Amino acid sequence: MKKLLLLLVIVLGFSSCKDFKEGLKDGYNAAKKEAEATKKQGIKLYTLDGGTVQANKLELFSQDTTYTGQSKTFADAFYVIVHPKGTLMWDTGLPESLVGLPEPFTDPSGAFTVSRNDSVVSQLSKIDMTPADIDFLALSHTHFDHSGHAEKIKNAKWLVQETEYNFITSEEVQKNNADIYNAVNDLQNVQKLNGDYDVFEDGTVIIKSMPGHTPGHQVLFLKLENAGNVLLTGDLYHFQENRDSKGVPSFNYDADMTLKSMDEFEAFAKQNNADVYIQHSKDDFYRLPKYPKYLD
Repeated sequence: MKKLLLLLVIVLGFSSCKDFKEGLKDGYNAAKKEAEATKKQGIKLYTLDGGTVQANKLELFSQDTTYTGQSKTFADAFYVIVHPKGTLMWDTGLPESLVGLPEPFTDPSGAFTVSRNDSVVSQLSKIDMTPADIDFLALSHTHFDHSGHAEKIKNAKWLVQETEYNFITSEEVQKNNADIYNAVNDLQNVQKLNGDYDVFEDGTVIIKSMPGHTPGHQVLFLKLENAGNVLLTGDLYHFQENRDSKGVPSFNYDADMTLKSMDEFEAFAKQNNADVYIQHSKDDFYRLPKYPKYLD
């Protein structure tokens, strides 16, 4: 009887071990199949035009008098990243109230002249999409030239650093900078982040926390099959000279924090052999294929 019980235990144990191994094998095969499907379908990066910014007082982009008397024209791109598991929009350009104006708009201080020629609905239609097709929205930060049409994407999940969310929804901002608060106040589907975030959990689309320009400023890392690794800077840098000299704009939230983020950014870019695209750089804007073409 004891021998029979022992044999039964061995048989059951072997069976359980076999089932466990089969379970591991099935899990591995499923993960492998999903990874292969992702690679096969690929990731597409569309670059779209969110307007133009003429910086009339370039000295604002330094802590000293480096650019006094100079001006510069900035691109203002936004991006759509199509992944097999969903679609992310990164930044949203200038306010769409500028579309259709007969002349570019200059702010009362004279620091910036801005314009925007096309709406998000119009541009998405050129890649056979609508705002309803956007699953996730992430802004590098909540300044007016990056949150322009955010509320047109209000059904998407907003991926925002908690520090940025607390900043933009604070009583001070609501009172003193109502326009930038109103650009995002209808976004109710919010996921607050605290640091880096792997959007699709496969290492191909990663939001990197890089505070300093604003409290919760972030950049975007993409691992593309054909184009390699790409880093979108947000406003960590505004133009190449800014990057070369580690120039910190006078209006940044925290200069020391910005410099630390710059060091971390450059180390990460080098470690991952990433191609850096400065989002406000016209040269970098024209380096990327425009709709309906894409980088993959």
